[in-house]
Amino acid sequence: MDRFKLLLGYLRAGQDSDEGATIVEYSLLVALIAVALIVGLQALETDIAGLFTKITNAI
Repeated sequence: MDRFKLLLGYLRAGQDSDEGATIVEYSLLVALIAVALIVGLQALETDIAGLFTKITNAI
């Protein structure tokens, strides 16, 4: 019975924690930033390739 009360207390304490929600929010934020970087780099792909070509030719 004591173990059950201990487990029940542990589970109730876990409900008050926002740690899991914070991790999910940060994960979504990182994923959004990654998608924005990928889209941005794809949009600038030809400009970046041209820049590297100019640098290579200059060397």
